[in-house]
Amino acid sequence: MRALLVEDDAEIAAQIAATLKKERLDVQIAANGEDGLDEALSRSYAIAILDVMLPGRDGWSICDEIRHAGINMPILMLTARDSIEDRVRGLEGGADDYLPKPFDSRELVARVRALLRRDAVHRTGQIEIEDLSIDTNARTVTRAGISIKLTPREYSLLIALARNEGRILTREVILEDVWNDEESLENTVNFHITSLRKKIDATAAHKLIHTVHGFGYTLKRSGGDS
Repeated sequence: MRALLVEDDAEIAAQIAATLKKERLDVQIAANGEDGLDEALSRSYAIAILDVMLPGRDGWSICDEIRHAGINMPILMLTARDSIEDRVRGLEGGADDYLPKPFDSRELVARVRALLRRDAVHRTGQIEIEDLSIDTNARTVTRAGISIKLTPREYSLLIALARNEGRILTREVILEDVWNDEESLENTVNFHITSLRKKIDATAAHKLIHTVHGFGYTLKRSGGDS
């Protein structure tokens, strides 16, 4: 698979490229915004990694142009600026994730892996996390080959956790963004998490659904790489 990296700092670009090549990604580097946009529009890439602050054209405008062209590849934004406003601007512009500098190479790899997995899900309708299998087209769930019956709320909750594998979903996000329900109490989320755990994790040696105390919930595999 090919990855597009748009980064004007040659040393950082070389480090990122070396890291991604270990993940068997063929990395094309563009050192300015105009060249990066030309690459994104003229060739096919599995993922684009865009620095925000670039000469010629910034990462936000590149992201905007990519989306306006109807290109749906995952986009990861990199920036030294970590304000809420910057994150919102990037995500509203069509970016899929946001990683502030400086970052550990392991976190970069985890984010890239998660985005590529998520993109594969969107294309195939299949989510595979260890022995958990979800067919989003047929709306079926199995674990270790055993079919699991879920209520509509349990299913939408599981899908949200699986599509955001390794990331924490707060109770507020689950209520408002997953269920579009601003009226229910946060205890409603707790109730459905408990019910979902009984169905997904009760008989499994490794638990997939975890509580992050004080924050929310996450679904992660035993390797914990995302």
